[in-house]
Amino acid sequence: MLNQDRARELFEKIRKHSTSDQIEMLIGGGKSALTRFANNTILQNVADENYDISVRAQFGGRTARASTNKWDDESLRRVVKSAEELARVQEEDPDLLPMYDGKIGSAYQAPNRFHDATAAMGATERADEVASMVTVAKKGGLNSAGVFATSEQVEGVFNSLGVERWHRQTMAEASVTMTAPDSTGWQKANSPDAANVDARAMAETAAEKAKLSASPKEIAAGKYTVVLEPSAVLDIIGFMFWDFGGLSLLDQRSFLNNRMGKKIFGDNIHIIDDPRHPLQSGATWDGEGVPREPLTLVEGGVVKNLVYARGSAARIRKSEFVAQLPNAHPTGHGFPLPNEMGEAPMNVVFDVKGSKQTVKEMVGGTERGILVTRLWYIREVDPYEKILTGMTRDGTFLIENGRVTHGLRNFRFNESLLHMLSNVEALGEPVRASGEEAFDMVVPAMKVRDFNFTEVTKF
Repeated sequence: MLNQDRARELFEKIRKHSTSDQIEMLIGGGKSALTRFANNTILQNVADENYDISVRAQFGGRTARASTNKWDDESLRRVVKSAEELARVQEEDPDLLPMYDGKIGSAYQAPNRFHDATAAMGATERADEVASMVTVAKKGGLNSAGVFATSEQVEGVFNSLGVERWHRQTMAEASVTMTAPDSTGWQKANSPDAANVDARAMAETAAEKAKLSASPKEIAAGKYTVVLEPSAVLDIIGFMFWDFGGLSLLDQRSFLNNRMGKKIFGDNIHIIDDPRHPLQSGATWDGEGVPREPLTLVEGGVVKNLVYARGSAARIRKSEFVAQLPNAHPTGHGFPLPNEMGEAPMNVVFDVKGSKQTVKEMVGGTERGILVTRLWYIREVDPYEKILTGMTRDGTFLIENGRVTHGLRNFRFNESLLHMLSNVEALGEPVRASGEEAFDMVVPAMKVRDFNFTEVTKF
């Protein structure tokens, strides 16, 4: 496994090959392994170890990047040469800043996200986890499919101005789909600590959903009170956080343009970005090595802050938006340069204040509504009003008089996040959630009124 000392040695070799004004190395990779199963049988077991070295050369206002996964001296020389040749032919960028010198942002002790027991898991241990899920499927007369995966990853930033950042992390992930003749159930979870991924419990929940949604009924599309489980919340609200970057607002492609400081969600919506949160993962610095600053993004439905890369903050301070964004400063949320996206909050946490309800309690307080396990195939319809369309999947249920009464055929929805987050009637305990359409976040289950379903599907 690559360690920090070895990475530093590689960077010193890169520096010796360089003729640029400034040079930067990003390095990342590690070991990953996956056991895949379908039809209640393991069908694939793969493992690999790989590292990518990405070199950015800078000459004044010109910069470019080149990458390699080879460490020998000749490969390092070639990747530096490629980056420098590309940089020299770029147009001068008057907004390009010198590389980060480590003087912006306050470093802090990162939480431990490396767990020896997770790193030590091998094919046998993964097979045991799969077996626990398959056992549940067979007991219920169901067909199971999914994965159990583990990884051990490192990433680092080194540059010629003395910046050196290093992060290592483990991750375990399980996903399971239970299939009955005319219904399915699904669960997915991950964590840096494999002990937090209870594959058997996930399988039991997925199996229960598959059984409860058998022989699904059809009801008319329309506006319903919905109870969204955390994975459903994650995948729909994930579409708005790319708009919380300073460059997005500067380019006028954000739904927050002309909405900063205004109340756009309900009183009960409080959102922070916190890389140190115990349920979060990843490095606590950005693509240039700037420490990530914990921030309040939304408080009481009012957008309070955006996140900024160094370059975006500098551009805003010289722009017409400086009056709207007087607090624009590097917050440690930038992506590796060069890029067109700028930055985004990647450690999103819903900060639920006051009383919290379980999904069962939300259902119990609903006279008529729909329980949604997950959403998928989500696409943006209106970027400024943040109207999204997508479908329910793998466990959609009718709620009547405080009880789940039977499974439903799935729906297509058209829903504005502005409308949805203004109509949240209840929130659950925030949990680390995983889905298929957005990055992992710490989010609660939600009970939302007047959620707009537009069509009924045939499955």
